Amino acid sequence: MYGQEEKTSEKIRKQYMRDVDALVRFIPWFEKTQGKSVSHFYDGNGEYKLIQIPVFDSNLLDFVKTAGKTALVDRNYPYVYTRYRIKTAEDELKAVEKAHLKDIDVLKGVLSKYVLGGRSKASMWREAVDNGVFYAVLKKLKYLFHSTNVE
Repeated sequence: MYGQEEKTSEKIRKQYMRDVDALVRFIPWFEKTQGKSVSHFYDGNGEYKLIQIPVFDSNLLDFVKTAGKTALVDRNYPYVYTRYRIKTAEDELKAVEKAHLKDIDVLKGVLSKYVLGGRSKASMWREAVDNGVFYAVLKKLKYLFHSTNVE
């Protein structure tokens, strides 16, 4: 049984290591950004006011674009939320904290919700930064993929 789990862990590491490495480089930026605004609204110049358009920090946009190109973003993330009964941001953070390498689907699901959801509702990217979800997922991925003797 233990040998099987070890093979599964190695398979997961091989499958996602490149994607994890592409994303963990953003950890210092998320640490530095905690508690700060990552967006503002542009509403035009001069006397002609337009509808407000959200403008995001370029690092956040780079992160979202990079994440979207990885195998860590899955369009079927709602199934993860149903399976693990994740309903709130607190549930997301608890699920991320408890996740092991074999629970990669939880980490993918939480990351996917915000990366994909932000494409149609841009406030989700800001929300993921504000509630620490992006940072928590990245820290957990780094721990699971770059630490030794992790299940």
